[in-house]
Amino acid sequence: MVTETKISKGFQTVVPSKIRKMFKVGPGDIVEWKTDKNNRVEVFFRKKITINDVLGMIDGPKTDAVEMKKRIQRGEKI
Repeated sequence: MVTETKISKGFQTVVPSKIRKMFKVGPGDIVEWKTDKNNRVEVFFRKKITINDVLGMIDGPKTDAVEMKKRIQRGEKI
């Protein structure tokens, strides 16, 4: 697929909607530009990491802080 965009006076350009949808990118995501020795450019998208992404990395039992505090106060092991 080949798409074109124009560079504005402020040296900005738009990511075409087909590309945005294909790679699921949006505001806050990073566009990386990589050049090689043959003067070619590769474009990569790096997604913005949200707190939900970080929390999703942790796989463990659900905990209840209030219940844990009560158990500690009763001298129970956690």
